[in-house]
Amino acid sequence: MANKIIDAIQATQEKYTEIRRTIHQHPELGFEEVKTSDMVATFLESWGYKVKRGLAKTGVVGTLKVGDGTKRLGLRADMDGLPIVEHNDKPWISTIPGKFHGCGHDGHTTILLCAAEYLAKTKNFDGTLHVIFQPAEELLYGGRVMIDDGLFKLFPCDKIFALHNMPGLKTGEFYFKKGPMMASADTVHIEVTGVGGHGAMPEKSIDAGLIACYISTALQSIVSRNVSPQEAAVITVGSIQSGDAPNVINAKALLKLTVRSLHPDVRTLVLKRITEIATLQAESFGATAEVKHINGSPVLVNGDEATEFAIQVAKEMFGEDKVHPNASPLMGSEDFAFMLEESPDGCYLMVGNGDEPGCCMVHNPGYIFKDEIITPAASYWCALTEAYLK
Repeated sequence: MANKIIDAIQATQEKYTEIRRTIHQHPELGFEEVKTSDMVATFLESWGYKVKRGLAKTGVVGTLKVGDGTKRLGLRADMDGLPIVEHNDKPWISTIPGKFHGCGHDGHTTILLCAAEYLAKTKNFDGTLHVIFQPAEELLYGGRVMIDDGLFKLFPCDKIFALHNMPGLKTGEFYFKKGPMMASADTVHIEVTGVGGHGAMPEKSIDAGLIACYISTALQSIVSRNVSPQEAAVITVGSIQSGDAPNVINAKALLKLTVRSLHPDVRTLVLKRITEIATLQAESFGATAEVKHINGSPVLVNGDEATEFAIQVAKEMFGEDKVHPNASPLMGSEDFAFMLEESPDGCYLMVGNGDEPGCCMVHNPGYIFKDEIITPAASYWCALTEAYLK
């Protein structure tokens, strides 16, 4: 079975490489993936899938039922790009200024399309397959919106899977982790309000910019002194904004934070301490601080049963030497976590995108998706589907 699938998918490699590069040249940001979703829907309909559009604005779900089997499988891919200027010399570089598929979602979409065509043509399974093309993963709530719009009520899944390419891991090899696989992600804004004044007369003001710097420093004590060394957490102050002129003491300052953790209790603790430290630090200077939780996604937790099943399929397909069942968890985040909260019998896995010296990480302007991973990844989706929907 393995060689048959791989051979068939390999025969379409050139076609899907071209599709991937076309998507790459026309990136679209979250909830704006109109052309991408049009293309996805057109392909799926031509292959006989029943297509539902409009979930989370630009989401697409294709359903293919074969035989009388009652099992229902979901495979998910993300579609959105990033607001980054691409720095590459490839002929298929982004043609949209300031937009770039810098995380490989163009590849994920292509991989699932490739598998969807094979499965529609061979129909070597018995049950219901849902292929889910999700918008706005980079915003970390496109998956949540799809669920709120009725994803699992309309398309219930007994098991659900997703994958991501990962630079730094061996090309075309598969990486799995039971339990917490990726961190929660929370965006927090802290607005400091003091008293503005002239830069030459600081005693007549309360410097919001200075206070913001003290808050930023104090926040780092949370990970080092409040979180157990055996747990993982990250607090990054990615932006401090306060005025423009060198001779003005500003009344306002804004800090923008990303907060990550691998355990729900740690997440709760860290968010609580951020509020306490920010408000009390500001108060100590005679100022105030308002803490706003802008958005958040939960810890991504893989189900043990689904992950073990996914590992065994990969081993049978590619051999044990190309399958890594105990990968390290990542502090990056993924809103597939919302889908696993709703449908916990599922698994999120990684496919290596190359570990050569100098290869760029995702979200880097020089990142390059390796087209050669389309064949193994799409073949894996096909094998997984045929194994689960026997």
